Amino acid sequence: MKLVTTPFNFHSTATEVIKGINLSGKRAIVTGGASGIGVETARALAGAGAEVTLAVRDVEAGARVAADITTSTKNKAVRVAKLDLVERASINAFVAGWKGPLHILVNNAGIMACPEQYTSEGWELQFATNHLGHFALSLGLHDALASAAQTGATARIVSLSSAAHLFSPVVFDDIHFAFRTYEPRLAYAQSKTANILFAVGAMAHWHGDGITANALNPGAIPTNLQRHVGGKLLTPTQLQKTREQGSATSVLLAASPLVEGISGRYFADCNEAATVARRQPDFTGVAPYALDPVNAERLWNESLKMIA
Repeated sequence: MKLVTTPFNFHSTATEVIKGINLSGKRAIVTGGASGIGVETARALAGAGAEVTLAVRDVEAGARVAADITTSTKNKAVRVAKLDLVERASINAFVAGWKGPLHILVNNAGIMACPEQYTSEGWELQFATNHLGHFALSLGLHDALASAAQTGATARIVSLSSAAHLFSPVVFDDIHFAFRTYEPRLAYAQSKTANILFAVGAMAHWHGDGITANALNPGAIPTNLQRHVGGKLLTPTQLQKTREQGSATSVLLAASPLVEGISGRYFADCNEAATVARRQPDFTGVAPYALDPVNAERLWNESLKMIA
């Protein structure tokens, strides 16, 4: 299967990717849209005319960011809604409060390499936040996405992963570190592999509903995400990006006609990444276990059991 390529690259910004695209009449959700590259992703989508909802834990911070985006884009349809991805009640309330179609869902929020913590269900916190929360949210919004697809264009899910996925597959026999010694970076890596497998699984389950899903590595961007590792990047040999560059691939997958109809793929630097046989020194490419449809189906079924 030929890799998808675009005119954009490592240095491209969200502004450059979105140029000339009109999203008027489209509705988008960006989880974690009040910080890091989520802000610039939301800003680009709003700048192209979309109605954008920032789904955030801190609604006061979200309101400040929404006001800033409105000022910079002149788009008054930038909204804020409460969403805590580790609280089932919060996810259910967000889904219940969503009315009408949804054209773009950017599963952007996440945590990285945090100390060992578990949810009330006994789920490891990084897996629960980065994967299970977004899995439950996406399932809850499925009908809204399918409704948007009925208007003629595909609805899009964008799943933010990381080059860190190259450090661990999903360890199905011990996802929540009940028997393994907890290692923060391996837990993060596992959750990022799950983000890619979700896109593969969503393609298999929802392609007939007019919904596409792709995953991406935004690159190495200094943000608050690194607070548990002393502000250091997980893969320090990577070249760093600005937040505007880091949000470019998210915006490409959310809005560009260059990837219309593409689904179940993994992108980096605005182009589809090649599968690698082993981890590369520069952390490029995607691990085969992250695109394996058998793994994706197993994760889908395990996730359904967990959130049932």
